[in-house]
Amino acid sequence: MDLVDSHCHLDAAEFDADREQVIERARAIGVHRQVVPAVTAASWPKLREVCASAPGLYPAYGLHPTFLAEHRPEHLDELRGWIERERPLAIGECGLDFFVEGLDPQVQADYFDGQLRLARDTGLPLIVHARRAVDAVIAAIRRIGATAAAGTKLRGVVHSFSGSPEQARQLWQLGFLVGLGGPLTYDRAQRLRRLAAEMPLEFLLLETDAPDQPDAGIRGQRNEPARLHRVLETVALLRDQDPAEIAAITSANAARLFALPPASAL
Repeated sequence: MDLVDSHCHLDAAEFDADREQVIERARAIGVHRQVVPAVTAASWPKLREVCASAPGLYPAYGLHPTFLAEHRPEHLDELRGWIERERPLAIGECGLDFFVEGLDPQVQADYFDGQLRLARDTGLPLIVHARRAVDAVIAAIRRIGATAAAGTKLRGVVHSFSGSPEQARQLWQLGFLVGLGGPLTYDRAQRLRRLAAEMPLEFLLLETDAPDQPDAGIRGQRNEPARLHRVLETVALLRDQDPAEIAAITSANAARLFALPPASAL
């Protein structure tokens, strides 16, 4: 099976001791391609190094909203230069987080808007974090997207989606997919499970968000890309559909959004 982990922080310190083994375990279950988004400007060089260390690892560069204390306004200018030089496949992880206390909403919005404008100017897709902030994310996408040149539009994925079906539909209409991962595997996530069961597969990406968001089978433990099969199995069970078909469609979605090379080319 060919699977794409559309959101994995493989550069995190939690993987420093056994990163090569983690990659091999992922490949053993069919995860040959992984999208690795950044969180801070200070993390960009290490992320680049990690992605260059093995085939199938693809970097994205951005400024994550929950690391607000580490960001500086000049990092947006540095991000533009970094993207021009490195030519990553996406901008992110960026977005808004209204769950974590102490994060100034206006400062978050300033960084998010700056990255939306950068995506508008470069044509790159976005990897968006929207925790208890889906409506605000949708509004920002509409506002910045309205200034795009004719024939172009913002596009991307809202990862670890936890909003309503109506919010999901609004995102699809705006050119954004939704990413689902470990939270989907918990029985209590009824709204999320209904969405996975009923949504059009053309708008779905699979992810782990490793080392975070472990699935129900490894609750409280370090997550890793090899656990993507548990997300796939859950989607297949909820839809009463062949896992291989879901893998093929969601991997094609990721390849189309991020312009990924085929797994056979690795």
